[in-house]
Amino acid sequence: MLMVSVANGAVRNFTYGKHMSELAAHQLSTVTSVLLLGSVMWICFRLYPPSSTQQAIVIGLVWAALTVGFEFLFFHVVGGHTWTELLATYNVLQGRVWVVVVFWLASAPSLFFRLR
Repeated sequence: MLMVSVANGAVRNFTYGKHMSELAAHQLSTVTSVLLLGSVMWICFRLYPPSSTQQAIVIGLVWAALTVGFEFLFFHVVGGHTWTELLATYNVLQGRVWVVVVFWLASAPSLFFRLR
């Protein structure tokens, strides 16, 4: 999932992100992230299905927590972004929809388990 997310960001930065506003590119990238990560999760759950709804919920919560933790630590330590800048990516009132990806990571495993 990390590789898919990095590739998604690279595609945004090197292609369509150059031809639209940063906010529009962020929003489009969020949509593609949900679709791509959904595909990865679906494949993972087909190969290694959880044994219960509870296990699927825990998997989703762990994936979401690891994503947020990685994002904050990596982009703060390596990227040099301030905590304020990092928190701004969660400001839905400013059109920042990254939080949709986090909710998708948390909820998709349970949804996919029920669909299976």
